[in-house]
Amino acid sequence: MNLRGLFQDFNPSKFLIYSCLLLFSVLLSLKLDGVIQWSYWAVFTPIWLWKLLVIIGASVGTGVWAHNPQYRAEGETCVEFKAMLIAVGLHVLLLMFEVLVCDRVERGDYFWLLVFMPLFFVSPVSVAACVWGFRHDRSLELEVLCSVNILQFIFIALRLDRIINWPWLVVCVPLWILMSFLCLVVLYYIIWSVLFLRSIDIIAEQRRTHITMAISWMTIVVPLLTFEILLVHKLDGHNSLSYVCVFVPLWLSLLTLMATTFGQKGGNHWWFGIRKDFCHFLLELLPFLREYGNVSYDLQRSDDPEAAEDLPVPEPPPKIAPMFHKKTGVVITQSPGKYFVPPPKLCIDMPD
Repeated sequence: MNLRGLFQDFNPSKFLIYSCLLLFSVLLSLKLDGVIQWSYWAVFTPIWLWKLLVIIGASVGTGVWAHNPQYRAEGETCVEFKAMLIAVGLHVLLLMFEVLVCDRVERGDYFWLLVFMPLFFVSPVSVAACVWGFRHDRSLELEVLCSVNILQFIFIALRLDRIINWPWLVVCVPLWILMSFLCLVVLYYIIWSVLFLRSIDIIAEQRRTHITMAISWMTIVVPLLTFEILLVHKLDGHNSLSYVCVFVPLWLSLLTLMATTFGQKGGNHWWFGIRKDFCHFLLELLPFLREYGNVSYDLQRSDDPEAAEDLPVPEPPPKIAPMFHKKTGVVITQSPGKYFVPPPKLCIDMPD
C-alpha cells in the first residue's frame, strides 16, 4: 500500500461533509430515542461546523482572489472560483433551512412550508448550476441531489403540515424513483465487473478498478435503501425498532463514502485560498509528514522469519579472472553481465 498515492487523491471537502453528516446522524438518532436530552441546536452542531468552515474557506479564498489579480490568468482559475461561489450560495440557502428547522422544532408556531422555502429556492438554482457545470466540465454532486428532489421536498412539507394525509410510503415516491435509478447504476457496475473478469484482453488494474467500483456502489446504495425503508416503516408505525437500529445502515453508507474520498481526485483549489492540492499544502505546512508520505508497504510479503528462510537465495555472479594484455601491459576485466566464453582455437593446415 502506497501512502503517497493514497493521500495524493484525497478529497478533503467530501470527507468533511460525510464526517459531519455521520456525526449528525448519530446525535439525531440518540436524540429521537431519548438517550440524550440535548436541544436540537446542539444536535445540529456538526452541521453548523460544516457550514462555518464553508463560509470561512470561501471568505479567505475570495480575499486571496481580490488581492492577487495575477492568479486569475492561471488555467481554469476563473472557473474554479465561480464554482466555489455557486457552492457557497447553495450552502447559505441550506443553512437558512437548517436554522428554520431547529427553530420550528424548538418553538413550533409556524408552517413547515415556510421552513422548506429555502429548499424550494435551492432546487431551481441547482438546476442552473448543473447546466453551468455541464458546460464547463465540472462535477456538481450536491447540486444534482438538490435539483432532483424538489418534488420530494414539497411532499414532505405538505405531509408535515397535514395538508395531505398520505402514508409516508406514498409521500416518498419521488425518493423511490431516484433509488431505482441508483439500483440500475449498481447493476450496471456489477455486470461490467463480471464481463471484465471473464475477458482475457483486460489488464489486471482495470479489473480491480471495476470490481472496486461495483463493491463501493453496492455498499453505498443497498444500506441507504435499507435505511429509507426502515425509516418509512418506522414513521408509519409498522415496526417498533429504535432509531439507532434504523440509522445503522445509513452509517454504513456514510463510512463507505468517507473511505471513497481517499481515491477521488478533485476538490476546488480556491477554498481557503490554498491554490493547490490539500495534501501538497499540508506537506508544505508540516514538513515532518513527508517521511510518512513517502513510505510504501508490501502487504503480500510475509514477516515470518521461518518463511523468509525458505526463500531461495540468489546465486552470486560468477567471478571472472582478469586477463593481462602482453603488448600494452593493461589488465582487462569483464563485467559478469557481459562475459562470453571465447570460441575454441581453429587450426588450419596450409597445403604443401
